[in-house]
Amino acid sequence: MTSADIARVRRFARAVTAEVGALDSSFLGRGRPLGAARVLNAIGAGRAEVGEIRTYLGLDSGLMSRLLRNLEEEGLVATAPHPADARRRVASLTEAGEREYEAYEALSDARAVALLERASQPDALLRAMDRVALALGRDAITIVEADPADSAARACLAAYYTELATRFAGGFDVALSCDPEAGDLVRPRGAFLLAVADGLPVGCVGLKGRGGPAAEIKRLWIDPVARGLGLAKRLMHEAERVARDLGVRTLRLDTNSALPEALKLYRTSGWVEIDRFNDDPYPNHFFEKAL
Repeated sequence: MTSADIARVRRFARAVTAEVGALDSSFLGRGRPLGAARVLNAIGAGRAEVGEIRTYLGLDSGLMSRLLRNLEEEGLVATAPHPADARRRVASLTEAGEREYEAYEALSDARAVALLERASQPDALLRAMDRVALALGRDAITIVEADPADSAARACLAAYYTELATRFAGGFDVALSCDPEAGDLVRPRGAFLLAVADGLPVGCVGLKGRGGPAAEIKRLWIDPVARGLGLAKRLMHEAERVARDLGVRTLRLDTNSALPEALKLYRTSGWVEIDRFNDDPYPNHFFEKAL
């Protein structure tokens, strides 16, 4: 680590601080600092339990209490004991709070549009933002079950198919693969998992079952900007856990030699190469793992 490296990090921090208005006493001109606006946004976005909000925003309990108290005094937020545990509190927006939340949302969206419009390479800027946000927030990335027909799941699958089409020598047509509609990736036969970073999907994996003791791992994909964060291993581990819950005792998967990173993952995490077990035209490597 050189002094120039440190200077670059600090330059980046100063630029971001100025861009987001972190030092403004009236964030986006609404009369309160960024911290209070972020608490209001977290509640408006669906986070209710005060401890969860504090963890999400990385605030200490004293500052969280002060921000909540100020928002309550403004008539924007109401707090009450948690219905299942009186030691915990939940927060909700009042009608005035809902209006303020919507105002912040509109202003924040407009600021984002303005930033991208003045960028000479907006796509490159977005990719850089994604990479930084994911690297800094890697510990907050969650694995959740989803319906493969939902929009977030379809977006991941579409990106996966597009990548295969560019990496396979003969291209890729999902209609020629097994289970092109992903209909078996749902309970009680299987499951579909998403890696989610602050509401946005960055990876997926499917568990394809038929209700018996064997199932397959399908469609493991990680957004290129999220690679190197260990998400593939996390998704695979969670898929194995779900498989055990469903009574699966043997997992199988197939892959292609054009995906060397996948081959490395499987060969170093307990998977054993086996003979071909399907007539899918694309894979040329086949693996099995006993649970």
